[in-house]
Amino acid sequence: MDAGRTLVPERARAGARGLVRMIGSQTSHEAIADAARARVAIADDDVLLREGLASLLERSGLDVIGQSGDAVSLLEQVRAHHPDLVIVDIRMPPTFTTEGLDVAKQIREELPETALVVLSAHVEVDEATELLSSGQRTGYLLKSRVTDVADFIDTLERIRRGAAVVDPALVRELVAARRVHDPLDDISPREREVLALMAEGRSNAGIARQLWVTEGTVEKHVRSILMKLDVSETSDDHRRVLAVLMFLNNR
Repeated sequence: MDAGRTLVPERARAGARGLVRMIGSQTSHEAIADAARARVAIADDDVLLREGLASLLERSGLDVIGQSGDAVSLLEQVRAHHPDLVIVDIRMPPTFTTEGLDVAKQIREELPETALVVLSAHVEVDEATELLSSGQRTGYLLKSRVTDVADFIDTLERIRRGAAVVDPALVRELVAARRVHDPLDDISPREREVLALMAEGRSNAGIARQLWVTEGTVEKHVRSILMKLDVSETSDDHRRVLAVLMFLNNR
């Protein structure tokens, strides 16, 4: 253990232990092909998780250009190497509060084309909402999600290509904590399911597979959602992000 390093809660280490168990597992060949040689920077004060994640990404065909244990070192690496994707723990030294989120926002300001993924050991609604409001190519994932290798690599690639992805556990939290006067009340139960899957960054085809319906049916639901939410006319991808943000902001 690094000298003077603060012990993290046991629950926060669960993702690291699960990740180590999965390192030798077979990865998705499709995800590897799609994400080939994307350049990634990783920041997490937990050495076990950080090195395990780097090994997993390298095995999956990505190029890990740097690792760091704090936000300052991460920012230096990002400025020097301009990675395609940055994966950062939400809580890092020195205060273990929002250092990861803060540096993610700074990276977004300085290098807006860089995809950002914030990892957390717990569901933190406000932090996730703030991150997603920064626009496309953003993701908020629980560390426990990392243990499903194929799904994790696929999620990273969707974020790198422009999706805004919210961990399903956070989506459930948001649905359970809806305000009394929810502007989403006009959305049908099925449309709410579609919107929740949109929040996970899934394409229409992915939503169709998840719900066992046709892609055409999903397209109708998406059009209905955008109309009911009165999302302004712009590109389809941006309209989806706006709908997801409305879903998050009106929890």
